[in-house]
Amino acid sequence: MRTFILWLMTVLVSVSFAHAETRTTLSNTPKRVVHIAADYNYPPYEFLDEEGQPAGYTVELTYAIAETMGLDIDLTMTDWQSAYTGLLDGTYDVLQNIAYSEERAKHIFFSSPHSIVSQSLFARKDGPHVDDISEVSGYEVIVQNASIMHEYLKQNFPEITIIPAPTHSAALRLLASGKHDFALTANSPSLYLSQEMGLSNLEPIARPVAGQRLSYGALPVNEDLMALFSEGLAILKNTGRQQEIYNKWFGTLDQSKTQWKKLGQYAFYTILALLFILGGIMVWNSMLRKEVERRSEQIKAQQEQLIQADKMASLGVLVSGVAHEINNPTGLLMLNLPILRSAWEDALPYLDEVEQEHAGLSLGGLSYQRLKAEIPYLLDEMQHSTDRIRNIVNDLKDFAREQPDEIWQEVNINQVVETAVRLVDKSLRNATEDFTLHLDPRNPKILGNPQRLEQVIINLVLNACDALENKTQALTISTSLNPDQSELLLAVEDQGCGIDQQALPRLTDPFFTTKRETGGTGLGLSVSAGIVKAHKGRLSFESSVGKGTVAIASFPVLP
Repeated sequence: MRTFILWLMTVLVSVSFAHAETRTTLSNTPKRVVHIAADYNYPPYEFLDEEGQPAGYTVELTYAIAETMGLDIDLTMTDWQSAYTGLLDGTYDVLQNIAYSEERAKHIFFSSPHSIVSQSLFARKDGPHVDDISEVSGYEVIVQNASIMHEYLKQNFPEITIIPAPTHSAALRLLASGKHDFALTANSPSLYLSQEMGLSNLEPIARPVAGQRLSYGALPVNEDLMALFSEGLAILKNTGRQQEIYNKWFGTLDQSKTQWKKLGQYAFYTILALLFILGGIMVWNSMLRKEVERRSEQIKAQQEQLIQADKMASLGVLVSGVAHEINNPTGLLMLNLPILRSAWEDALPYLDEVEQEHAGLSLGGLSYQRLKAEIPYLLDEMQHSTDRIRNIVNDLKDFAREQPDEIWQEVNINQVVETAVRLVDKSLRNATEDFTLHLDPRNPKILGNPQRLEQVIINLVLNACDALENKTQALTISTSLNPDQSELLLAVEDQGCGIDQQALPRLTDPFFTTKRETGGTGLGLSVSAGIVKAHKGRLSFESSVGKGTVAIASFPVLP
């Protein structure tokens, strides 16, 4: 028996040593090194951060795949053309962010896609605009050199003058500087770069092609690598790791409904508190007004000044305590709504395919076709409501605080009027068929802030549109100089319902409005009067009930 036990122990020790040697051999086996190329200027997918290190969604995804599949990564960040050329000549094994096309698939193997990116046609706000890519014949279009859009234009629109640029940022800078006519680039990276570089004069005007699938690409000699990368992507997707990386760089969309519900509840209670405070202020003012009426004219005048001062103080405290809290959820809504809209638009082609395969597809208890028709309208309504909350809060803040020291400049008031008219064009067309614009040919100039002046003009024009009772009534905007040419006169005249003479002196009082039943806040003219006063001007009104109203803003003219 003792002999048997000794023999068994010997066998177990031998097996243990054998397993240890096997583990040592496996751990000493060198990992396969994969040389990967990436674009250094394609945020937020791949780019060099402030410290010169590779960063972005695709970069982090690549390292996660390498960790999962037991690979070593040698990542080279370079310009796109060099990366693409290096893949074709064998310098690099893999290109990590390449868009699929049938032409490329003839000589490149692709992994399963890891992203979908939309392409947009960008234009200067003051430059030519088109509705479709087919309309840009005869124009100059900037693209990233050797990109999928470069290939797309050469194959489908040979008559277009193509201007290659090494990077997306170079293409956008060229367009923003006034060179060439359009830029056809990836939507998300271009919006990201425009904001980072402060290119505020650019805007996307059309999406000429469907979303492009981004994958890993390799030559046929490295077909096995594409199988490994596809397998790694599948593992990361199934374990939730890919979604975590996506959320880090693009924001979480799956939790948006829960977030909106919480934000809606928070906004409801905040607005409820605001209404309670405003109601208390109104009751208090009513009591003070009755007390003042029982006193002499001198005491009445003094009391009216005290009421105004107290109201301003109360409003200042109210704004400082509430505006920031409202802006936080509103900012989240404004940030997430465009992302949700883009995700919905990108998902439509796939949902259409599923609908074709599975007739009667339903989502959230509603048919897919109904959702497809209604979701754009729901998103527009949410965006409109969010903008309204933001505008009301900004108006409150602007009214309650002193004008900050701003960098003013020489302003051509005619240009500001034209910009404002473009912004309210839809309201004008809905309100009247008789709109006239008279601009002084001398192009009078004043010293001021064009954005603030534009806000005044928009407020006056929208009030005039609201006063019109039918489309036959006229609305006129004009600029002129007074006889001695010392003042600029900006007039907005309508043939609407007019204003009672007793209400004219109170038009610029905060919270006074003749449109309370239609949602008026009584802040627009109050804020406008403050802006005009800050420009050393004055805002006056002339009106007759049933005959219309003339609003005149006067400003000192630059010598």
